[in-house]
Amino acid sequence: MITASQSQPKVRHSRLQEVSLVNGPMLLLRSIRGLRSNRALIWIASVPISLLGLGIFTFAAKAGVELKDLTGPQAASFLADNLWLFVATILVIFMNAGFAMVEAGMCRSKNAVNILAKNLFVFALAVTAYWFIGYSLMYGSDAVIPGILSWGGFFVNPDPTSALACAAADKANDCVQLVPSVNFLFQAAFAGTAATIVSGLVAERVKFGEFVIFAILLSGIIYPIAGSWEWNSGFLNSIGKVEFIDFAGSSIVHSVGGWAGLIGAVLLGPRIGKFVDNKPQAIPGHNMALATLGALILWIGWYGFNPGSELAMNENVAFVAVTTTLAAAGGAIAATVVATLISGKPDLTMIINGILAGLVSITAGCDNMTFLGSWIAGAIGGVIVVFSVSALDAAKIDDPVGAFSVHGVCGVWGTIVIGLWGVDGEVGIGLLNGGGLDQLSIQVLGAGVYAVWTIVTCWFAWSIIGGFFGGIRVKESEEIQGLDIGEHGMEAYPDFVSTK
Repeated sequence: MITASQSQPKVRHSRLQEVSLVNGPMLLLRSIRGLRSNRALIWIASVPISLLGLGIFTFAAKAGVELKDLTGPQAASFLADNLWLFVATILVIFMNAGFAMVEAGMCRSKNAVNILAKNLFVFALAVTAYWFIGYSLMYGSDAVIPGILSWGGFFVNPDPTSALACAAADKANDCVQLVPSVNFLFQAAFAGTAATIVSGLVAERVKFGEFVIFAILLSGIIYPIAGSWEWNSGFLNSIGKVEFIDFAGSSIVHSVGGWAGLIGAVLLGPRIGKFVDNKPQAIPGHNMALATLGALILWIGWYGFNPGSELAMNENVAFVAVTTTLAAAGGAIAATVVATLISGKPDLTMIINGILAGLVSITAGCDNMTFLGSWIAGAIGGVIVVFSVSALDAAKIDDPVGAFSVHGVCGVWGTIVIGLWGVDGEVGIGLLNGGGLDQLSIQVLGAGVYAVWTIVTCWFAWSIIGGFFGGIRVKESEEIQGLDIGEHGMEAYPDFVSTK
């Protein structure tokens, strides 16, 4: 048998531009002199593992002295509190997926990538800004302006010693036994929520970069300062005869996010085609299944938002979870009924917004409402959201997903309702259940303070950003084509060709 001789094929070296995303990083590393051998790459890979081990060892060295003092109920209480807050934090972070799904589903497919990118990237920005400066402004112990502005230094040394000492001394009622890192992460998740709310109000016409800058300012400065007025013993806790109540943030988180987004929407103006001859036109979302999934994710995430704000695992966690559930149910039912009476058919978007309106309506008072009071508060929130959406249309303010009606208007309602029929244990503190005007007055004042603060600061922030970068709205041609192509150079559904 005779075989033909064949020359060995030449090895073709791939260029970085030609390889896949999976192979690119390895090719880039091998292109660096000294990193071409597998042994060198193994040494590089061992660096992060070594750093992780060093971090764990350092934590253990700091905490080991105190951990041994925890026995029996002390250890159980310490671990339960910190584990529950960590689980609650994960639920709140997962809410970002819910916001992204609701917003993307209720907007047009040509802007889906832009919406998903904003919701995903804004959380990374918010956590970074909150870590760098926001947490210190919100929970600092050194008063710069007493009751209004504090500072606590940068969050770089989360020493758990004091928390462990608290647990070891069994003084849980007099001190905090939360590990600082867990507490920070929970608070950072809240900051991310406030920034994410803005995205819905400015959807489908805001520049990506300008929105990013605003999100940093909101989560790093505007939101933390406002939050300190209630959650860090600020002036709202001492200005009246009774303390202002916002247990989990109807005003602090939701209305702040709503007002911030509203100012952006007003400055941006409505989307092209939203108002024709001064009449609002429906611009349907492209995927209601996605929006429905987002609503359910948000509902589940709220069990971290509200019960997690107890900051401990105790008997009150389940109570808060029930008030949260009942309010969401009341909001869904009421919004559906009212929308059906108005339009003749149940509107899925109103069912979704009714659920979210009920959840926002109970967030401030989830610890200060009876079960019946919670359901009624949520139901009224569901009614409010239907009429609020119509009112914004009448005012020619374009809110693509109803974010201001849900978070802004119902955030104010959720704050005020405590002054109407809120309770403190078995004692009524609201106007309608024997508590007089004191609680109602401070709740109205607090809601107004947060509205004024956010409107003024965000107006300046949006205006300054627009002044520096030639406006905050994309070009008309880019808006018509879709922000996915104009801002990101890609499409959410590249396999489908639009006929429009």
